[in-house]
Amino acid sequence: MTTPGADKDVPEAIEGIEATEVVRMQVPLVERRLHPVTPLRRAWAPVAVIIGWAVHDPNQAQEQLTRLTTVTLLIGLAVFVPAAALYGFLTWWFTHFAVTDTELRIRTGLLFRRTAHIRLERIQAVDVTQPLLARVAGVAKLKLDVVGTDKKDELAFLGEGEARALRAELLARAAGFAPETAHEVGEAPSRQLLHVPAGVLAVSLVLTAATWVSLAAALVVPPLLWFATHSVWTVLATALPLLGAAGASSVGRFVGEYDWTVGESPDGLRIDHGLLDRTHETVPPGRVQTVRIVEPLLWRRRGWVRVELDVAGSSNSVLVPVAPREIAESVVARVLPGVTVPPREALSRPPRRAGRCVPLWWRGYGLAVTDTVFAARHGLLRRSLALVPHAKVQSVRLTQGPWERFWRLAEVHVDTGANKTVTARLRDAEEAAELLRGQAERSRTGRRDARPDRWMA
Repeated sequence: MTTPGADKDVPEAIEGIEATEVVRMQVPLVERRLHPVTPLRRAWAPVAVIIGWAVHDPNQAQEQLTRLTTVTLLIGLAVFVPAAALYGFLTWWFTHFAVTDTELRIRTGLLFRRTAHIRLERIQAVDVTQPLLARVAGVAKLKLDVVGTDKKDELAFLGEGEARALRAELLARAAGFAPETAHEVGEAPSRQLLHVPAGVLAVSLVLTAATWVSLAAALVVPPLLWFATHSVWTVLATALPLLGAAGASSVGRFVGEYDWTVGESPDGLRIDHGLLDRTHETVPPGRVQTVRIVEPLLWRRRGWVRVELDVAGSSNSVLVPVAPREIAESVVARVLPGVTVPPREALSRPPRRAGRCVPLWWRGYGLAVTDTVFAARHGLLRRSLALVPHAKVQSVRLTQGPWERFWRLAEVHVDTGANKTVTARLRDAEEAAELLRGQAERSRTGRRDARPDRWMA
């Protein structure tokens, strides 16, 4: 049944739609520049080149410096400083970014132009970081994790308010909001799940064996080298990296993990931390491939654990630096919905004959397979329990060396989407073969039943 005049209205409606599309396509693309303080950051590039040359060849640098007279040095500075400032200004002037209906477009380059087209549906995390000087200047750096890329694209620097507004807009667009309303959505609300007190963090670092090992090496090795070689350069070349490692394992971690806060929001788990450099990260929903619950030896009496992550295409690696096990498991439950951490008594050890392959340390291995997760533990002094949801398993492999074959043992390797592998070590050969077949089936059904990875779901 047709309505009189309907055939005439259809072409007119189509023409109207086409006209609307033409008008939309003719809207000019608005490109924006970075914050005006950015040239100061870019101007350091020529200075870094000279410093790198001096460090690479200190003898020649010292010779060249002694040849310079005061007048020559002043003339060089009078030329070099404006040149560095001009370089910083030009690199800022030729850097633009714009948000279109489908992508974030970043154009950079002074002599060689580069345009990055970042599709909005491929964005999985947008982090806001503020180094110390950036906090003083009131600016921030925007880093983007994109599916399929190892290196993060970034916008450095934006005004702090502009960076947060752009982050909220990009996340809203990635969630499927229309371009007309995405900028009005604003930042999603967050509910705090965990906060690590500074005192607890400091005590946990003191009770970490790596801190004392690196500190002992930094204090013992240089004097031994001095008595053996009597070479200042050899001592410095060894002592400085050791001191740097000792500082990174203690002071560096305290500064980086200070005021660690985990909050839950519709766009994922938000992590804020840092004493000098503040970082605002997002753990993308559905992108976590593996969760590791680490339990150092000296933490066990206090019941503390550390939670680490493997996220596909992201650099986020720590979820909880230190927390009681019960609280940490509650946070893990928010990262992996429906997954329950198997208790210690549920982990089965390898058979006793595994001690023929790995004496003593075989007691630290364990395995548990539930309806939702593949869990494998390793480590005797520093225990680490790795949890892999069945839906995140990419492949399953069974390996068996000649000595393991002699003792009827085998290992099952589970590969995830983050290019990581979790291994069930030294299992009985028949058990391993059955585990291989069963895990392949669980992974297939897990991917079939898994919910799609979407923002703000």
